[in-house]
Amino acid sequence: MKIWGEFMDVEKYLRKRRIKVTKARLNILDILSKSENAITVDNLFEKCRERNINVDLSTIYRSLELFENKKIVRKFDLGENKYSYAIMRKKHKHILECKICHKEVEIDCPMQQIEEIIKSKTGFVFEDEELDFKLNGICADCRKRKSSKN
Repeated sequence: MKIWGEFMDVEKYLRKRRIKVTKARLNILDILSKSENAITVDNLFEKCRERNINVDLSTIYRSLELFENKKIVRKFDLGENKYSYAIMRKKHKHILECKICHKEVEIDCPMQQIEEIIKSKTGFVFEDEELDFKLNGICADCRKRKSSKN
């Protein structure tokens, strides 16, 4: 079938991660990989229908849960029991630095989640690719030492 030829890279990607290859999974992953923004389950369902792929919502949810567990997609909580999903691309990190002891902790950037919430609620989309900054605060150990002195 011609449709399998279109998904050769996606098929290899799934096999490499030891995920059973199905027509629905190929299409879901292909749709997500070609999307610049996160997509809701309803959007995925519609895009599958446009491709004449007969898939039910439970299959989409199960596939997305599998992809999330395998660290292929990221799930964004948009509030009010609404979620969107996006392929995990590059990991953007931020550094937290303690003002007192100067210990540094690296965290995943929460901006993608915030951008998805803003887009969902307002339709507003940011144009800048990344925000780079170091956050300063006081670590838990220094807070404990400070409070025990008082």
